[in-house]
Amino acid sequence: MFAKIRAEGLERSQAPAMFATLTDEIGPRLTASPAFKRATEWARERMSGIGLEDAHLEAWPFGRGWVLDHLTLEMVEPRYLPLIGYAEAWSPSTKEEIVATPVMVGGRSPGDLPSMGDRLRNAIVLMQPEATFIKEDRLQPTTSEGPVRIGAPPPPGPRQNPADARQMAQAVREAGAAVLVRTSYGEHGTVFVQRRDEGAAALPSIVVAGEHYNLIARLLQRGTPVKLRVNIQSHYITADTNGYNVIGDLPGSDPQVRDQLVIVGAHIDSWHTGAGAADNADGAACVLEAARILKATGMRPRRTIRFALWGGEEEGLLGSKAYVDRHFAGDANREARDRVFVYLNLDPGTGPIYGWYLENAPGVQPMFDRWLAPLKALGARKNVLPGIGATDHLSFKAAGIPGFNAIQDYTDYDVRIHHTNMDTPERVREQDLKQAATALAWFAWQAAATADPLARP
Repeated sequence: MFAKIRAEGLERSQAPAMFATLTDEIGPRLTASPAFKRATEWARERMSGIGLEDAHLEAWPFGRGWVLDHLTLEMVEPRYLPLIGYAEAWSPSTKEEIVATPVMVGGRSPGDLPSMGDRLRNAIVLMQPEATFIKEDRLQPTTSEGPVRIGAPPPPGPRQNPADARQMAQAVREAGAAVLVRTSYGEHGTVFVQRRDEGAAALPSIVVAGEHYNLIARLLQRGTPVKLRVNIQSHYITADTNGYNVIGDLPGSDPQVRDQLVIVGAHIDSWHTGAGAADNADGAACVLEAARILKATGMRPRRTIRFALWGGEEEGLLGSKAYVDRHFAGDANREARDRVFVYLNLDPGTGPIYGWYLENAPGVQPMFDRWLAPLKALGARKNVLPGIGATDHLSFKAAGIPGFNAIQDYTDYDVRIHHTNMDTPERVREQDLKQAATALAWFAWQAAATADPLARP
Protein backbone atom coordinates (compact mmCIF):
# COMPACT_ATOMS: atom_id res chain seq x y z
CA MET A 1 0.00 0.00 0.00
CA PHE A 2 2.86 2.37 0.74
CA ALA A 3 4.30 1.72 -2.73
CA LYS A 4 0.92 2.56 -4.29
CA ILE A 5 0.53 5.75 -2.27
CA ARG A 6 4.10 6.80 -2.99
CA ALA A 7 3.81 6.22 -6.73
CA GLU A 8 0.49 8.03 -6.99
CA GLY A 9 1.63 10.95 -4.84
CA LEU A 10 5.05 11.50 -6.37
CA GLU A 11 4.55 10.48 -10.01
CA ARG A 12 0.97 11.56 -10.78
CA SER A 13 0.45 14.42 -8.36
CA GLN A 14 -2.30 16.98 -8.90
CA ALA A 15 -1.31 18.97 -5.79
CA PRO A 16 0.65 21.66 -7.71
CA ALA A 17 -2.31 22.32 -10.00
CA MET A 18 -4.75 22.59 -7.08
CA PHE A 19 -2.31 24.84 -5.22
CA ALA A 20 -2.06 27.10 -8.28
CA THR A 21 -5.85 27.37 -8.49
CA LEU A 22 -6.05 28.54 -4.89
CA THR A 23 -3.14 30.99 -5.08
CA ASP A 24 -2.91 32.31 -8.64
CA GLU A 25 -6.52 32.09 -9.81
CA ILE A 26 -8.54 32.66 -6.63
CA GLY A 27 -5.91 34.48 -4.56
CA PRO A 28 -6.24 35.58 -0.93
CA ARG A 29 -9.27 34.07 0.79
CA LEU A 30 -10.36 36.25 3.69
CA THR A 31 -13.24 34.50 5.46
CA ALA A 32 -16.68 35.51 4.12
CA SER A 33 -15.18 37.38 1.16
CA PRO A 34 -16.24 36.50 -2.40
CA ALA A 35 -12.85 34.86 -2.98
CA PHE A 36 -13.28 32.69 0.11
CA LYS A 37 -16.72 31.57 -1.05
CA ARG A 38 -15.34 30.83 -4.51
CA ALA A 39 -12.56 28.74 -2.96
CA THR A 40 -14.95 26.67 -0.86
CA GLU A 41 -17.24 26.01 -3.81
CA TRP A 42 -14.26 25.01 -5.94
CA ALA A 43 -13.03 22.67 -3.20
CA ARG A 44 -16.45 21.04 -2.92
CA GLU A 45 -16.47 20.46 -6.68
CA ARG A 46 -12.95 19.07 -6.46
CA MET A 47 -13.96 16.64 -3.71
CA SER A 48 -16.87 15.45 -5.83
CA GLY A 49 -14.60 15.07 -8.84
CA ILE A 50 -12.17 12.99 -6.81
CA GLY A 51 -15.04 10.69 -5.92
CA LEU A 52 -15.59 11.48 -2.26
CA GLU A 53 -19.09 10.85 -1.00
CA ASP A 54 -21.42 13.52 0.36
CA ALA A 55 -19.07 16.36 -0.60
CA HIS A 56 -20.77 19.47 0.74
CA LEU A 57 -20.42 22.90 2.28
CA GLU A 58 -21.42 23.25 5.90
CA ALA A 59 -22.34 26.79 6.96
CA TRP A 60 -21.76 28.36 10.36
CA PRO A 61 -22.41 31.95 11.58
CA PHE A 62 -19.47 34.29 11.03
CA GLY A 63 -20.37 37.90 10.25
CA ARG A 64 -19.93 40.32 7.39
CA GLY A 65 -17.29 39.88 4.74
CA TRP A 66 -14.97 42.61 3.52
CA VAL A 67 -13.40 43.65 0.22
CA LEU A 68 -10.72 46.29 -0.39
CA ASP A 69 -11.58 48.31 -3.50
CA HIS A 70 -8.85 50.95 -3.59
CA LEU A 71 -5.84 52.12 -1.58
CA THR A 72 -3.68 55.22 -1.98
CA LEU A 73 -0.69 55.44 0.36
CA GLU A 74 2.02 57.97 -0.45
CA MET A 75 4.43 60.43 1.11
CA VAL A 76 4.14 63.72 -0.77
CA GLU A 77 6.46 65.94 1.35
CA PRO A 78 9.39 66.50 1.76
CA ARG A 79 9.64 64.31 -1.37
CA TYR A 80 7.38 61.94 -3.23
CA LEU A 81 7.52 58.26 -2.23
CA PRO A 82 4.95 55.50 -2.81
CA LEU A 83 4.72 53.73 0.55
CA ILE A 84 4.54 49.99 1.02
CA GLY A 85 1.46 49.24 3.08
CA TYR A 86 -1.97 47.61 3.19
CA ALA A 87 -5.34 48.38 4.67
CA GLU A 88 -6.08 46.18 7.65
CA ALA A 89 -8.86 43.62 7.29
CA TRP A 90 -12.36 45.03 7.79
CA SER A 91 -11.06 48.61 7.70
CA PRO A 92 -13.84 51.05 6.80
CA SER A 93 -13.30 53.56 4.02
CA THR A 94 -11.87 56.99 4.69
CA LYS A 95 -14.42 59.76 4.23
CA GLU A 96 -12.26 61.29 1.53
CA GLU A 97 -8.67 61.41 0.36
CA ILE A 98 -6.56 62.81 3.18
CA VAL A 99 -3.39 64.87 2.68
CA ALA A 100 -1.97 65.84 6.05
CA THR A 101 1.00 65.87 8.39
CA PRO A 102 0.81 62.69 10.50
CA VAL A 103 0.60 62.89 14.28
CA MET A 104 2.75 60.50 16.31
CA VAL A 105 1.19 59.02 19.47
CA GLY A 106 3.40 55.93 19.57
CA GLY A 107 5.45 55.85 22.76
CA ARG A 108 3.01 58.09 24.64
CA SER A 109 0.80 57.04 27.54
CA PRO A 110 -3.02 57.21 27.57
CA GLY A 111 -2.81 60.18 29.90
CA ASP A 112 -1.00 62.23 27.25
CA LEU A 113 -3.80 62.06 24.69
CA PRO A 114 -6.48 64.36 26.13
CA SER A 115 -4.16 67.35 25.67
CA MET A 116 -3.65 66.38 22.00
CA GLY A 117 -7.37 66.37 21.12
CA ASP A 118 -7.31 69.18 18.56
CA ARG A 119 -4.24 67.75 16.81
CA LEU A 120 -5.87 64.32 16.52
CA ARG A 121 -9.13 65.46 14.96
CA ASN A 122 -9.25 64.38 11.27
CA ALA A 123 -5.58 63.40 11.53
CA ILE A 124 -3.42 60.61 10.18
CA VAL A 125 -2.27 59.06 13.48
CA LEU A 126 0.88 56.97 13.88
CA MET A 127 0.02 54.51 16.63
CA GLN A 128 3.44 53.05 17.49
CA PRO A 129 7.03 54.18 18.00
CA GLU A 130 9.68 53.27 15.46
CA ALA A 131 9.67 49.63 14.43
CA THR A 132 12.05 46.96 15.58
CA PHE A 133 12.21 43.93 13.35
CA ILE A 134 11.55 40.21 13.70
CA LYS A 135 14.96 38.61 13.20
CA GLU A 136 14.46 34.90 13.81
CA ASP A 137 12.19 32.04 12.87
CA ARG A 138 10.91 29.44 15.27
CA LEU A 139 13.29 26.56 15.82
CA GLN A 140 12.89 23.29 13.97
CA PRO A 141 12.16 20.63 16.63
CA THR A 142 13.05 17.67 14.38
CA THR A 143 16.71 18.74 14.05
CA SER A 144 17.38 19.03 17.78
CA GLU A 145 18.09 16.27 20.26
CA GLY A 146 17.12 18.49 23.15
CA PRO A 147 13.94 20.42 23.96
CA VAL A 148 13.14 23.49 21.88
CA ARG A 149 10.61 26.27 22.30
CA ILE A 150 7.60 25.31 20.20
CA GLY A 151 5.86 27.96 18.15
CA ALA A 152 6.71 31.44 16.95
CA PRO A 153 9.44 33.45 18.69
CA PRO A 154 8.33 36.31 20.92
CA PRO A 155 7.69 39.64 19.16
CA PRO A 156 10.61 42.08 19.05
CA GLY A 157 11.13 45.04 21.33
CA PRO A 158 9.08 46.26 24.29
CA ARG A 159 5.36 45.64 23.98
CA GLN A 160 2.65 48.02 25.09
CA ASN A 161 0.41 46.94 27.92
CA PRO A 162 -2.84 45.65 26.30
CA ALA A 163 -4.99 47.77 28.59
CA ASP A 164 -2.99 50.89 27.67
CA ALA A 165 -3.26 50.00 23.97
CA ARG A 166 -7.05 49.76 24.27
CA GLN A 167 -7.22 53.10 26.08
CA MET A 168 -5.02 54.73 23.44
CA ALA A 169 -7.17 53.39 20.61
CA GLN A 170 -10.35 54.56 22.33
CA ALA A 171 -8.94 58.03 22.97
CA VAL A 172 -7.82 58.41 19.36
CA ARG A 173 -11.22 57.24 18.15
CA GLU A 174 -13.07 59.65 20.45
CA ALA A 175 -10.84 62.49 19.27
CA GLY A 176 -12.11 61.93 15.73
CA ALA A 177 -8.93 60.74 13.99
CA ALA A 178 -9.31 60.15 10.25
CA VAL A 179 -7.08 57.09 9.84
CA LEU A 180 -4.75 54.98 11.98
CA VAL A 181 -1.31 53.96 10.73
CA ARG A 182 0.55 51.08 12.34
CA THR A 183 4.00 49.69 11.64
CA SER A 184 4.90 46.23 10.43
CA TYR A 185 7.68 44.38 12.23
CA GLY A 186 8.91 42.65 9.09
CA GLU A 187 12.10 43.63 7.29
CA HIS A 188 12.68 44.33 3.61
CA GLY A 189 9.17 45.50 2.85
CA THR A 190 7.49 42.55 4.57
CA VAL A 191 4.14 43.72 5.94
CA PHE A 192 2.28 41.71 8.58
CA VAL A 193 -1.43 42.51 8.25
CA GLN A 194 -4.39 41.11 10.18
CA ARG A 195 -7.19 42.65 12.33
CA ARG A 196 -10.71 41.38 12.91
CA ASP A 197 -13.97 43.18 12.36
CA GLU A 198 -14.29 45.89 15.03
CA GLY A 199 -17.78 46.91 14.00
CA ALA A 200 -19.27 50.34 13.52
CA ALA A 201 -16.79 52.05 15.86
CA ALA A 202 -13.74 51.03 13.81
CA LEU A 203 -11.53 53.66 12.26
CA PRO A 204 -9.85 53.27 8.85
CA SER A 205 -6.47 51.66 9.43
CA ILE A 206 -3.32 50.81 7.50
CA VAL A 207 -0.14 48.86 8.23
CA VAL A 208 3.03 50.33 6.68
CA ALA A 209 6.32 48.56 6.02
CA GLY A 210 8.66 49.12 8.97
CA GLU A 211 11.34 50.86 6.93
CA HIS A 212 8.83 53.41 5.59
CA TYR A 213 7.19 53.88 8.97
CA ASN A 214 10.58 54.54 10.54
CA LEU A 215 11.40 57.08 7.82
CA ILE A 216 8.23 59.04 8.63
CA ALA A 217 8.94 58.82 12.37
CA ARG A 218 12.50 60.12 11.92
CA LEU A 219 11.35 63.05 9.79
CA LEU A 220 8.77 64.04 12.40
CA GLN A 221 11.31 63.72 15.19
CA ARG A 222 13.69 66.09 13.39
CA GLY A 223 10.92 68.57 12.74
CA THR A 224 11.06 68.14 8.97
CA PRO A 225 7.74 69.01 7.30
CA VAL A 226 6.21 65.73 6.12
CA LYS A 227 2.83 64.99 4.57
CA LEU A 228 1.09 61.75 3.61
CA ARG A 229 -1.71 61.10 1.14
CA VAL A 230 -4.10 58.33 2.22
CA ASN A 231 -7.32 57.01 0.72
CA ILE A 232 -8.98 53.70 1.63
CA GLN A 233 -12.09 52.52 -0.19
CA SER A 234 -13.66 49.23 0.87
CA HIS A 235 -17.06 47.61 1.20
CA TYR A 236 -18.71 44.94 3.34
CA ILE A 237 -20.48 41.75 2.30
CA THR A 238 -23.75 41.37 4.22
CA ALA A 239 -25.95 39.28 1.91
CA ASP A 240 -24.29 36.11 3.21
CA THR A 241 -22.76 36.33 6.68
CA ASN A 242 -21.87 32.64 6.99
CA GLY A 243 -18.48 31.02 7.08
CA TYR A 244 -18.19 27.63 5.41
CA ASN A 245 -16.38 24.33 5.90
CA VAL A 246 -15.94 21.84 3.07
CA ILE A 247 -16.51 18.17 3.94
CA GLY A 248 -16.24 14.92 1.97
CA ASP A 249 -15.91 11.21 2.88
CA LEU A 250 -13.98 8.19 1.71
CA PRO A 251 -16.24 5.48 3.20
CA GLY A 252 -14.84 2.67 5.29
CA SER A 253 -15.19 -0.95 4.22
CA ASP A 254 -14.99 -2.91 7.49
CA PRO A 255 -18.48 -3.41 8.99
CA GLN A 256 -16.97 -3.46 12.48
CA VAL A 257 -15.27 -0.04 12.29
CA ARG A 258 -16.54 1.78 9.20
CA ASP A 259 -18.68 4.08 11.35
CA GLN A 260 -15.47 5.31 12.99
CA LEU A 261 -13.83 8.43 11.55
CA VAL A 262 -10.31 9.46 10.72
CA ILE A 263 -10.58 13.18 9.97
CA VAL A 264 -7.92 14.93 7.91
CA GLY A 265 -8.07 18.72 7.73
CA ALA A 266 -6.51 22.08 6.96
CA HIS A 267 -7.87 25.61 6.75
CA ILE A 268 -8.66 27.12 3.38
CA ASP A 269 -9.04 30.76 4.46
CA SER A 270 -6.19 33.26 4.58
CA TRP A 271 -5.42 36.90 5.22
CA HIS A 272 -5.79 39.32 2.35
CA THR A 273 -2.38 40.72 1.37
CA GLY A 274 -0.38 37.80 -0.04
CA ALA A 275 -1.81 34.80 -1.85
CA GLY A 276 -2.23 32.74 1.33
CA ALA A 277 0.20 30.23 -0.18
CA ALA A 278 2.04 28.74 2.80
CA ASP A 279 -0.79 29.74 5.11
CA ASN A 280 -2.57 27.69 4.02
CA ALA A 281 -3.18 26.91 0.35
CA ASP A 282 -0.43 24.29 0.50
CA GLY A 283 -2.20 22.55 3.39
CA ALA A 284 -5.59 22.70 1.66
CA ALA A 285 -4.16 21.39 -1.60
CA CYS A 286 -2.41 18.56 0.24
CA VAL A 287 -5.65 17.51 1.97
CA LEU A 288 -7.41 17.35 -1.40
CA GLU A 289 -4.45 15.54 -2.95
CA ALA A 290 -4.32 13.03 -0.09
CA ALA A 291 -7.97 12.24 -0.78
CA ARG A 292 -7.24 11.86 -4.50
CA ILE A 293 -4.25 9.60 -3.83
CA LEU A 294 -6.23 7.23 -1.63
CA LYS A 295 -9.18 7.16 -4.02
CA ALA A 296 -6.85 6.50 -6.99
CA THR A 297 -5.29 3.45 -5.35
CA GLY A 298 -8.66 1.69 -5.47
CA MET A 299 -8.13 0.40 -1.94
CA ARG A 300 -10.91 1.08 0.56
CA PRO A 301 -9.91 1.97 4.12
CA ARG A 302 -11.34 0.05 7.06
CA ARG A 303 -12.51 3.21 8.83
CA THR A 304 -14.14 6.11 7.03
CA ILE A 305 -11.71 8.92 6.23
CA ARG A 306 -13.31 12.34 6.31
CA PHE A 307 -11.54 15.21 4.55
CA ALA A 308 -12.27 18.73 5.80
CA LEU A 309 -11.25 22.25 4.84
CA TRP A 310 -12.03 24.82 7.50
CA GLY A 311 -12.94 28.49 7.21
CA GLY A 312 -12.32 31.17 9.80
CA GLU A 313 -9.11 29.69 11.18
CA GLU A 314 -7.37 33.04 10.98
CA GLU A 315 -10.04 34.71 13.11
CA GLY A 316 -9.77 32.14 15.90
CA LEU A 317 -10.24 28.52 14.66
CA LEU A 318 -13.87 29.43 14.11
CA GLY A 319 -14.80 26.91 11.41
CA SER A 320 -13.34 23.87 13.15
CA LYS A 321 -14.81 25.00 16.48
CA ALA A 322 -18.24 25.34 14.91
CA TYR A 323 -17.94 21.88 13.35
CA VAL A 324 -16.83 20.24 16.59
CA ASP A 325 -19.50 22.04 18.61
CA ARG A 326 -22.21 20.90 16.19
CA HIS A 327 -21.15 17.29 15.77
CA PHE A 328 -18.97 16.18 18.68
CA ALA A 329 -19.20 18.41 21.76
CA GLY A 330 -21.29 17.79 24.87
CA ASP A 331 -23.18 14.84 26.27
CA ALA A 332 -25.63 14.68 23.37
CA ASN A 333 -22.74 13.99 20.98
CA ARG A 334 -20.82 11.55 23.16
CA GLU A 335 -21.41 8.57 20.87
CA ALA A 336 -20.39 10.52 17.75
CA ARG A 337 -17.33 11.89 19.55
CA ASP A 338 -16.23 8.44 20.62
CA ARG A 339 -16.38 7.29 17.00
CA VAL A 340 -13.67 9.75 15.96
CA PHE A 341 -10.46 7.75 15.99
CA VAL A 342 -8.11 10.69 15.33
CA TYR A 343 -7.89 14.14 13.75
CA LEU A 344 -4.81 14.97 11.61
CA ASN A 345 -4.14 18.62 10.70
CA LEU A 346 -1.78 20.36 8.29
CA ASP A 347 -1.12 24.04 8.86
CA PRO A 348 1.87 25.99 10.25
CA GLY A 349 4.97 26.04 8.09
CA THR A 350 5.60 24.90 4.58
CA GLY A 351 7.77 22.26 2.91
CA PRO A 352 7.79 18.52 3.55
CA ILE A 353 6.22 16.76 6.51
CA TYR A 354 9.07 15.92 8.88
CA GLY A 355 6.97 14.32 11.60
CA TRP A 356 4.16 15.14 14.04
CA TYR A 357 3.69 17.04 17.27
CA LEU A 358 2.45 14.40 19.70
CA GLU A 359 0.66 16.79 22.08
CA ASN A 360 2.47 15.47 25.16
CA ALA A 361 0.85 12.06 24.70
CA PRO A 362 3.72 9.55 24.99
CA GLY A 363 1.30 6.66 24.58
CA VAL A 364 0.81 7.45 20.88
CA GLN A 365 4.52 7.69 20.06
CA PRO A 366 5.16 4.01 19.25
CA MET A 367 2.27 4.03 16.75
CA PHE A 368 3.23 7.33 15.14
CA ASP A 369 6.90 6.33 14.99
CA ARG A 370 5.96 3.10 13.23
CA TRP A 371 3.85 4.96 10.69
CA LEU A 372 6.60 7.54 10.11
CA ALA A 373 9.34 5.00 9.43
CA PRO A 374 8.65 4.42 5.70
CA LEU A 375 8.43 8.17 5.13
CA LYS A 376 12.04 8.69 6.18
CA ALA A 377 13.00 7.67 2.65
CA LEU A 378 11.05 10.79 1.57
CA GLY A 379 12.70 13.18 4.03
CA ALA A 380 10.73 12.61 7.23
CA ARG A 381 12.78 12.84 10.43
CA LYS A 382 11.00 12.20 13.71
CA ASN A 383 7.94 12.86 15.83
CA VAL A 384 8.31 15.11 18.86
CA LEU A 385 6.50 14.87 22.17
CA PRO A 386 5.43 18.52 22.70
CA GLY A 387 2.26 19.97 21.24
CA ILE A 388 1.74 23.11 19.17
CA GLY A 389 -0.88 25.81 19.61
CA ALA A 390 -2.98 28.11 17.45
CA THR A 391 -4.29 25.74 14.82
CA ASP A 392 -7.39 23.65 14.15
CA HIS A 393 -6.42 20.42 15.92
CA LEU A 394 -7.03 22.31 19.17
CA SER A 395 -10.77 22.40 18.47
CA PHE A 396 -10.81 18.61 18.48
CA LYS A 397 -8.55 18.29 21.51
CA ALA A 398 -10.86 20.57 23.47
CA ALA A 399 -13.69 18.09 22.91
CA GLY A 400 -11.58 15.11 24.02
CA ILE A 401 -10.67 13.85 20.53
CA PRO A 402 -7.02 12.97 19.75
CA GLY A 403 -5.79 15.76 17.47
CA PHE A 404 -2.32 16.22 15.99
CA ASN A 405 -0.56 18.64 13.65
CA ALA A 406 2.28 17.84 11.26
CA ILE A 407 5.74 19.39 11.57
CA GLN A 408 6.95 21.22 8.47
CA ASP A 409 9.73 23.66 7.58
CA TYR A 410 9.93 27.09 9.27
CA THR A 411 12.70 28.70 7.22
CA ASP A 412 11.61 32.33 6.69
CA TYR A 413 8.17 31.45 8.05
CA ASP A 414 8.05 33.84 11.00
CA VAL A 415 10.26 36.59 9.59
CA ARG A 416 8.85 36.66 6.06
CA ILE A 417 5.78 34.54 5.29
CA HIS A 418 3.29 34.11 8.12
CA HIS A 419 0.37 36.59 7.70
CA THR A 420 2.31 38.82 5.31
CA ASN A 421 2.26 40.24 1.80
CA MET A 422 5.13 37.85 1.04
CA ASP A 423 3.03 34.70 1.49
CA THR A 424 3.14 33.96 -2.23
CA PRO A 425 3.59 30.79 -4.32
CA GLU A 426 7.35 31.39 -4.50
CA ARG A 427 7.56 30.22 -0.88
CA VAL A 428 6.27 26.72 -1.72
CA ARG A 429 8.19 24.11 -3.70
CA GLU A 430 6.39 21.65 -5.95
CA GLN A 431 8.33 18.63 -4.67
CA ASP A 432 7.39 19.54 -1.09
CA LEU A 433 3.68 19.63 -1.97
CA LYS A 434 4.02 16.13 -3.40
CA GLN A 435 5.86 14.81 -0.36
CA ALA A 436 3.48 16.39 2.16
CA ALA A 437 0.38 15.10 0.38
CA THR A 438 1.90 11.62 0.14
CA ALA A 439 2.81 11.64 3.84
CA LEU A 440 -0.66 12.86 4.79
CA ALA A 441 -2.32 10.14 2.70
CA TRP A 442 -0.09 7.50 4.30
CA PHE A 443 -0.89 8.61 7.85
CA ALA A 444 -4.61 8.77 7.06
CA TRP A 445 -4.48 5.26 5.62
CA GLN A 446 -2.58 3.88 8.60
CA ALA A 447 -4.98 5.50 11.07
CA ALA A 448 -7.92 4.05 9.14
CA ALA A 449 -6.36 0.58 8.98
CA THR A 450 -4.82 0.01 12.39
CA ALA A 451 -6.38 -2.37 14.85
CA ASP A 452 -4.54 -0.75 17.75
CA PRO A 453 -6.45 1.67 20.00
CA LEU A 454 -5.32 5.29 20.17
CA ALA A 455 -5.08 6.90 23.59
CA ARG A 456 -7.75 9.56 24.24
CA PRO A 457 -6.69 12.90 25.74
